[in-house]
Amino acid sequence: MGSEGPSPVIVHVTGFKKFHGVAENPTETIVSNLKDYMKKRGMPKGLILGSCSILDTAGQGALVPLYQTLQAGLSGGDSESSNSRRVIWVHFGVNSGATMFAIENQAVNEATFRCPDEMGWKPQKVPIVPADGAISRKRETSLPVEEMTKVLAKMGYEVMTSDDAGRFVCNYVYYHSLRFAEQNGVRSLFVHVPLFLTIDEETQMQFAASLLELLASLY
Repeated sequence: MGSEGPSPVIVHVTGFKKFHGVAENPTETIVSNLKDYMKKRGMPKGLILGSCSILDTAGQGALVPLYQTLQAGLSGGDSESSNSRRVIWVHFGVNSGATMFAIENQAVNEATFRCPDEMGWKPQKVPIVPADGAISRKRETSLPVEEMTKVLAKMGYEVMTSDDAGRFVCNYVYYHSLRFAEQNGVRSLFVHVPLFLTIDEETQMQFAASLLELLASLY
């Protein structure tokens, strides 16, 4: 069978459960409802929405399920060979003090948790991946963050590019995901969203959908 045009972009998405100080995590709602929302909106050509997973808001204690989730994204369920796949991981996390969306450019190899995670772990200046060396080590996404931010801003969203994903669970997951992406020839992106009190649920759902459509159009 001759292939017609490029293979579709497969986007896998994660959000987080509640955590200290955030009883209702907006990313759990966004990710749980995303498949139905995209179906109603109309899935753009060239985009397959893969898994939509909700992660525990924990670092070390949640590593096994995180890697199981990432690994599962490499072995898709359809008949296409994995070589023809273009896979992107999009991780959503909440920044309760934010007033706009933030597309994160990088993660740092440092876990310094301001409060214990949901499994009681509170590391201070610990390397996330000791084999990567110093806590100053950074990993950047291979996606065009600045360009994506400009396009989304033109659509009317309050969005910025960020070089600081914090040192809590969001940065922890993003660092592991970026490392995994580099090792497996896929891509990874982290997006911080505000609380629904700041930007309402419908606008956040629209933003998530616009982001996925943009990722599909980039490739």
